[in-house]
Amino acid sequence: AECDEVWHAGDIGSLELAAEIANFKPLRGVHGNIDDYSMRYSYPTFQCFECEERRVLLTHIGMQGGRYIPAVAEKIRSLKPDIFVCGHSHILKIFYDQKFDLLNINPGACGLYGFHRVRTAVRFEIDGRDMRNLEVVDWKR
Repeated sequence: AECDEVWHAGDIGSLELAAEIANFKPLRGVHGNIDDYSMRYSYPTFQCFECEERRVLLTHIGMQGGRYIPAVAEKIRSLKPDIFVCGHSHILKIFYDQKFDLLNINPGACGLYGFHRVRTAVRFEIDGRDMRNLEVVDWKR
């Protein structure tokens, strides 16, 4: 309830769940590898948008073996986002990437299905170019 919008990095699960989230808060999302054709039709592979004065790039599978997958590296080079959000691993990981000058966020997983033991999400504030108050929100499964 304390956020302005929800950014979802894929594996939403269904159009019904996406609609439920969107009824709660505005939803920006991408499809994930578990999402069916209707989700893939409704949600893109990549979404790039401006939030305040920051460019955000959102996708599902962003990294493999500690490196950006080639399609993601290409998007990062061309779009030059300030914030990169991806999912897929179900593992919470946040770091500043000096090479690409961006904040890399994988919020983990907050759904009820999957192998994760703790459900996590990330919340932070953007005010102009200022990013602050990043926090991890977690719930027991």
